[in-house]
Amino acid sequence: MLAETPEPPYYAVIFSSRRTDVVAGYDETAERMMRLASQQPGFLGVESAREAVGITVSYWADLDSIRRWKAQAEHREAQRMGREVRYSHYRVRVARVEREYGP
Repeated sequence: MLAETPEPPYYAVIFSSRRTDVVAGYDETAERMMRLASQQPGFLGVESAREAVGITVSYWADLDSIRRWKAQAEHREAQRMGREVRYSHYRVRVARVEREYGP
């Protein structure tokens, strides 16, 4: 499902990753983070896909909303587990969406 976002400008946080072989608890944590993110002020939506490389794009109203989400306690713990156990490689990119179009 594609996120329904407002008229730009807004921000996108693009999280690209390669997972390790450690799978225990991954799906539950990912689902919890999706639910928790959706409750944060400034959250606009999310899109995610996973094959050999996973890509999750979350959309935010402003940079302050992104900073608050990054600092949220449960999210910080998930980030720590990701760095230490779950991901062999990852990148986070933050971009301002200036334009969007589609049918």
